[in-house]
Amino acid sequence: MIRCNRRQILRAGMGASLAGFHARTARSQTHYPQRPIRVIVPFAAGGVGDAAIRVLAPRLEQKLAQKLVIESKPGAAGSIGTLEVVRAEADGYTILVAAAGNFVINQFLMKMPFDPLAALTPVAKVAEIPIVFCSNPSVQAHDLAQFIAYARAHRGKLNYGSPGNGSVNHLLVENFKRVADIEIAHIPYRGSPPATLAAVANEIQLYAIGLAAVAGHLKEGKLTALAVTANQRLPMLPEVQTVVEAGFPSLAISNWWGMAAPKQTSDAVIGVLHQAIAEALSDTTVVERFATLGMLVPTQTREQFVASLSAEADFWSQIIQRGKIVIE
Repeated sequence: MIRCNRRQILRAGMGASLAGFHARTARSQTHYPQRPIRVIVPFAAGGVGDAAIRVLAPRLEQKLAQKLVIESKPGAAGSIGTLEVVRAEADGYTILVAAAGNFVINQFLMKMPFDPLAALTPVAKVAEIPIVFCSNPSVQAHDLAQFIAYARAHRGKLNYGSPGNGSVNHLLVENFKRVADIEIAHIPYRGSPPATLAAVANEIQLYAIGLAAVAGHLKEGKLTALAVTANQRLPMLPEVQTVVEAGFPSLAISNWWGMAAPKQTSDAVIGVLHQAIAEALSDTTVVERFATLGMLVPTQTREQFVASLSAEADFWSQIIQRGKIVIE
């Protein structure tokens, strides 16, 4: 059983649909927003999600005519910041921008005082983040097949890192270990910035992370891209094979970031937020900036996003059960 100890455990396409919300009418009815909006990112500043919301923030501020105050609240695999939003007033002035794990994973890993699917109202998916499998150049591998051969030749001697216990990145590599039949130890970090530095320093030999966190290091040759977890090659890494091409279609899973509000937030407020996000994501500048960071603009409508959460929760719960992964 894999046990991850922790001191603090708390428990361009979207514009086509407004998900049934008549946002303009809602705005006139609620006069929302009338003051700055706190945006809680439950991970360390400088990570992938932080980068995504900071790209969107200028356009959202234009649409909402209010400032966004972005706050990083890391800890407990993102549960500390998520809980702060769950407990906040349902008035639209404290919202969450968090990773998939905070919506559909953490509840299967730890005892929590809330169920995120029941305690939060999804607003929109804001970014898709295909993950890049990376290795330190000292590892004699340039693709997944070569890394698997290297890992088998050095069984029990290699480490991999993640932005935190229970993150999509952590669980993805655990699934990779199972399907590839390799042994490699997990070292969790407090967010992607320290994990990235560890990969560059060769403290970890495998690292699965969004391209935004490692693009510069890949360009400088400080890290080697082995594969991307997408069905198609990324425009920014056209020479890097996909996990499907490598023979591991079950690993074709992107991380994603979504926005949510406390459960009792009114439909009118959710509608205003959703419309602002949809319009911001259709902005050419945002689309181009996302592309340079290895992010994709989501194509799901709000209805599709909400419906997908239960299916994703089922998928990750099976990965966790098979790997006997728990956080204590």
